[in-house]
Amino acid sequence: MTDEQTPPVPPAPTPVPQPAPEPSPLQKLESEVAEFKDKYFRALAEIENTRKRLTREKLESQSWAIQNVVVDFLQPLDHFEVALKHAENAQPEIKHWALGFEMILNQMKQVLSDHGVESFDSRGAPFDPHKHEAIETEERLDIPAGTVLEEFTRGYSLASRVIRPAKVKVSTSPVAHNENDKKEPSGEQPSQI
Repeated sequence: MTDEQTPPVPPAPTPVPQPAPEPSPLQKLESEVAEFKDKYFRALAEIENTRKRLTREKLESQSWAIQNVVVDFLQPLDHFEVALKHAENAQPEIKHWALGFEMILNQMKQVLSDHGVESFDSRGAPFDPHKHEAIETEERLDIPAGTVLEEFTRGYSLASRVIRPAKVKVSTSPVAHNENDKKEPSGEQPSQI
């Protein structure tokens, strides 16, 4: 060996992990108690969440059942209102009958209102596809496009949910018509139907 060469250094011994001291019986019981307590509180929370979910689902299913019955009654109510409007021009004896029927109609509307069913007026409102069903359009310069001009059938909501959209006429902006728009792209005249 030469002076300049040093002998190899042996690797340091790796420390042997010492086993963790075994917990005392009291510590074991305390950890079990904490574990059971955690499981108990989690089970209680799960039961409470399930109860709330079932209550919410029950209310929703009742609401849907009520909605289906109410929607079935709305069409006859509409017909009732139209018939009473025609009775305004009738003979006095018929007007007395119509007054009684109008009272009945108002009672029926009150019952619906007591159960959260409300009609909404759409005339002059912006068209909303969630609340309105456009069945007709009209070009207008004096009214902004997308405004409800006329309501043919009244819309109804139950709580905050629309159960029947209103059937309406909606304004549109006028379209410029010129001679070039009338020709077919191929240069042929449009066919008559």
